Amino acid sequence: MTLIKQKKILFIAAVLFFLFTGAAFAERLSIKVSIANVRSGPGSNYGVLWQVEKYFPILVVQRSGQWIKFKDFEGDTGWIHDSLVSDNATVISTKKVSNVRTGPGTDYDIAFTIEAGIPFKVLEKKGKWILIQHGDGDKGWIYDSLVW
Repeated sequence: MTLIKQKKILFIAAVLFFLFTGAAFAERLSIKVSIANVRSGPGSNYGVLWQVEKYFPILVVQRSGQWIKFKDFEGDTGWIHDSLVSDNATVISTKKVSNVRTGPGTDYDIAFTIEAGIPFKVLEKKGKWILIQHGDGDKGWIYDSLVW
């Protein structure tokens, strides 16, 4: 068997593995409380690594009882209690600075600007534009490539 055929077979096997195990479709959740502790393990006896705020989006990696191991938009992992999350649609800004507009398009005024790492609840989508709301109530439209 040629090297090219071997690589194709390995690639197909990997794709099938992800499809059949669900690994390619990780569950996305978000923080539902004002501030939540991210821990180093599945229990309140583990140390706090950092804190996240309301609407912070996470991808579930593993579950252990009532604890969820997750990955965030930067690829960092931690554990959080399942009582602190919901399945509400949320996003987080990923660019150094992004404009949030009064409507779904660049012809609308800039309502405010944000830095990377700010989480928002998703209220509506129109094409590639997302109506977002911050935990403090501020709302506006952002282009989808500016968030995770």
